[in-house]
Amino acid sequence: MPGCVEIIAHRGARSLAPENTLAAARLAHKLGAHRWETDAVLTRDGHLVLFHDETLTRCTNAAQVFGYDSKAPEKTVWPGPGAIDRLDSHPLIDLQLLDAGGWFEQKDPYATVPEIAPHILAAFKEEPIPTLYDGLVLTKELDWRINLELKDHGNEPEPNFHPARVLRELARSGIAPARVTLSSFKHDWLRFLRQHAPGYEIQALVGDRDEEPLNFNDPVFTSAEFEVLNINALLVTLSDIRALKAAGKRINLFTVNTLHDYIRLVNAGVDGLFTDFPQRFISPV
Repeated sequence: MPGCVEIIAHRGARSLAPENTLAAARLAHKLGAHRWETDAVLTRDGHLVLFHDETLTRCTNAAQVFGYDSKAPEKTVWPGPGAIDRLDSHPLIDLQLLDAGGWFEQKDPYATVPEIAPHILAAFKEEPIPTLYDGLVLTKELDWRINLELKDHGNEPEPNFHPARVLRELARSGIAPARVTLSSFKHDWLRFLRQHAPGYEIQALVGDRDEEPLNFNDPVFTSAEFEVLNINALLVTLSDIRALKAAGKRINLFTVNTLHDYIRLVNAGVDGLFTDFPQRFISPV
């Protein structure tokens, strides 16, 4: 369905493919999404991979590969510190053993599996956890755009290690800065990125917890520091959106999955929508 706002595929086309995999990204591109959003997190040995959760069980076969009880992973002995189910308990070489796609057919998280061809579902079983470099190179090859969220799981070995590593991988990939948006709930990281790489667009994420109302007196809303805000759609009203737009902010909302919400938010003047269902809001190419 064509629209006047940017359609951002949340973790790729995650309603039709396993989230944060290259398969989900390729599908979102095929569907015609304007860009894809994904999460960059640190492994135990300081590499960056594309994964959302702190723990591995929901979106991989880690319990089987590492031999732990998914309900009590802390009881399993495995090389490395911390709970065995935590992604940051593992070096990259461990994570490369995992299947990050086979769970999708089994769990059918969006009740879409019957719509997907069997050979496509079978191919998901070979999907690995991608590195950030993998995701950037794919985006570059597709002549596309990426919204990269820097996600903090509390395992940074030193201040600003995470954003500095992101900048290194961006440079190594050769992707043009105009194709990359950098976002985070950790606004100090965004300040670091702006200082060290002013060529990249910065977007401040707001509203990490659904149950905590937003404070519209916070400087993130009232100051000019962050021009673009990515806000939890559950925490804003249409009048909030109009007020922020009148104050000169660009507003993207996450996560919007219904046609009803799409129409009312577009009418309120939002600039972009993160969605698990890009196929609902934009015509395939």
